[in-house]
Amino acid sequence: MASTKSTLIRDYQLATQAIEFIEAHADEQPDLKRVGDALGLSTSAMNRLFSCWVGISPKRFLQSLTLDRSQRNLRAGLSTTSSALESGLSGSSRLHDLFLTFHGMSPGDFKREGKDLEIRYGQHATPFGICLIGLTDKGICWLSFHDGSFKKDLHSLGATWPGAVLIHDQSATQDIVKTIFPGNGQLPNKPLAVLVKGSAFQLQVWRALLDIPLGSTIAYGELAAQIDRPNAVRALGTAVGQNAISFLIPCHRVVRAGGHFGQYRWGSKRKKTILTWESLAIDRDSGF
Repeated sequence: MASTKSTLIRDYQLATQAIEFIEAHADEQPDLKRVGDALGLSTSAMNRLFSCWVGISPKRFLQSLTLDRSQRNLRAGLSTTSSALESGLSGSSRLHDLFLTFHGMSPGDFKREGKDLEIRYGQHATPFGICLIGLTDKGICWLSFHDGSFKKDLHSLGATWPGAVLIHDQSATQDIVKTIFPGNGQLPNKPLAVLVKGSAFQLQVWRALLDIPLGSTIAYGELAAQIDRPNAVRALGTAVGQNAISFLIPCHRVVRAGGHFGQYRWGSKRKKTILTWESLAIDRDSGF
């Protein structure tokens, strides 16, 4: 028992040292071997230990740090190339690839907040009421439900992408809505692309939402612990509430401690309805 405890303490200390090393040398974009050498570990042992204790790989952690810094640089007015160099990347092409991996949008688009981006939008009936959906050539960038508040939702869409050109196009969005809600209580059966824009923390939270199994719920505190941010429950709740793509990025599966449904951007009653619908969809798919 004592040996196990000492091993856990040692591994925790090594993971902490790895985090500190990556943070201190983020500008230099250290590879896994360099981090491992600094701690006296092989690359495989370093990757395994870090992933176990931190919840993400060292590479993903470094990417998150790089994204966070590059976003601050872009908002401060630096060019994409200058931001890349300031963030420790060799050039703007690497920053572009990084943003595509995490954002589905280029760093230039982030700085311009969607300027020149075309968003085709439409209203459609769904099992959960009327939806407003926004679609770009890169994926779905907006999906909300409303009860007569179309103008308010459209304003929110425009505020999220202030530089974009909004085009009302029912025919362009109809097929996507049919894919999301194929009818007869069935779940989407085709791949869908989404385009999101947010901070590194928001992206981390929204990515974690996708890992919540269909038909399941999780408390805010549990989700915060899962992403290794146990003291950021309030910030996590804010990020969950800022999700702009309802249903597909399942923020409705996050509930209060004790199982209470809690608030939902598109109405607590709708949240309960969606959760019930998903449970029934599982039963239908299982043949029960």
